[in-house]
Amino acid sequence: MYLFGASGHGKVVADAAESTGIKIEGFIDDNPDLEKIGSYPVLRSLPPGARHLFLSVGNNTTRKKIAQSFPDVDFIKIIHATAWVSKYASIGQGTVIMAGVSVNAEAQIGQHVILNTNASVDHECIIGDFVHISPNVALAGDVSVGEGTHIGIGASVIQGISIGKWATIGAGAVVIKDVPDFTVVVGNPAKVIKYNNP
Repeated sequence: MYLFGASGHGKVVADAAESTGIKIEGFIDDNPDLEKIGSYPVLRSLPPGARHLFLSVGNNTTRKKIAQSFPDVDFIKIIHATAWVSKYASIGQGTVIMAGVSVNAEAQIGQHVILNTNASVDHECIIGDFVHISPNVALAGDVSVGEGTHIGIGASVIQGISIGKWATIGAGAVVIKDVPDFTVVVGNPAKVIKYNNP
């Protein structure tokens, strides 16, 4: 299995993969100054015949573009050995669940999602593709998060909230009402301050 993206995020993904015994062949990255990450070689392109890939890229938009450029590979999911995932939850391909994360019953996690360190996703949450849930985020039950949205470190979302696609939730925000598509919300309670470019 190869990791596409040799950044700090890639190092954490590699650590999660190692925790469950997944064999990493190396990283793929176009930075000419990178030759090794730890003990792993950094290559410029995916070797011919390689079939298993994980996108270790933190930016949601970039991750989606890269995923679309590899239609013929098998994207794997990585779940850190210390994460707790309910047997009644579903996890999409290409998703990483970092150390200390909790995913509760009937949560539905999309493809190429990042559930970062110590995040909590409660019962019946629906997380769209290419979402990034930052460290220590708490999602109460029955929260939905649209494609490409980024929820900043330490944010809290009360039960039943709907967050649109490609929105940004600021660090430490407390979300108590629905968030429209493409909005940036910050504060306690969270309020719209601007819009992302669709």
